[in-house]
Amino acid sequence: MATEEGTYYVPAQSKWPIIASIGLFLTLAGAGMMMNDMSAGVKDSSAHYVFYTGGLLMAWMLFGWFSNVISESRAGLYSAQMDRTFRWGMFWFIFSEVMFFAALFGTLFYVRTFAVPWLAGEGDGASTHQFLWPDFVADWPLMVNPDNDLFVGAANVVDPFKLPLINTLLLVASSITLTFSHHALRANDRYKTKLWLIFTLVLGAAFLFLQVEEYIEAYNELGLTLSAGIYGSTFFLLTGFHGAHVTLGAIMLAVMLYRVYQGHFEAENHFAFEASSWYWHFVDVVWVGLFIFVYIF
Repeated sequence: MATEEGTYYVPAQSKWPIIASIGLFLTLAGAGMMMNDMSAGVKDSSAHYVFYTGGLLMAWMLFGWFSNVISESRAGLYSAQMDRTFRWGMFWFIFSEVMFFAALFGTLFYVRTFAVPWLAGEGDGASTHQFLWPDFVADWPLMVNPDNDLFVGAANVVDPFKLPLINTLLLVASSITLTFSHHALRANDRYKTKLWLIFTLVLGAAFLFLQVEEYIEAYNELGLTLSAGIYGSTFFLLTGFHGAHVTLGAIMLAVMLYRVYQGHFEAENHFAFEASSWYWHFVDVVWVGLFIFVYIF
């Protein structure tokens, strides 16, 4: 039987891997076409349709594939070995996300520690500074770019102790409420599980709302855009990707809330809930790093 220790469930043939491959190809191809069109100044093209088609295929694949996994799990087809496989899979997924953000933080570190000082004449950048931008002074955040006529710097930086601080408190609080929800599920208290999970989602939604407000203020009042030089680029790259991950984490938790209402999960068998919790806590830790290295220092 599939529930015996040491056995491994082998699923039937599935269409989802090939659909995922096609969807991922169209999404990336469409994104590349859109960037090429923007660089070339092309206004009317099919790039958006390719991108959106790929995105819809990916959404369909995720919904269908995870629906199959949930049905198989609910049917008792998975063994302890399968549970370990899921845990290792989620571990490596989060590890890949750690490496993704490590690359982004590494970019910020390289720009601040090496690139900007070199352009100002430090180290090996003396000749570049002398012949290209002799008046350039290294400072961070970079308000005056080397070629400030082409890339006009922002008028000011985002105040870290206003909306960013509030968002930090919101995400830290959401990790606490999610932990309460997890403990309630392990104690088989479904009412508190749902209550604390709803609080977590409300805090996550508030974070995303305030981040949009912060972007609007930065764009309209501070002149902080993607065209405002390396400071604007790194700011939106790091915070934007983090916001996308918060959105994904919120969707995962919303699905967990729906499943709790459907009577899924047991006190000792709820890995999907655990995996979503791991991801949310990871996103929260990344934000703490962003708050320190992007907003404060």
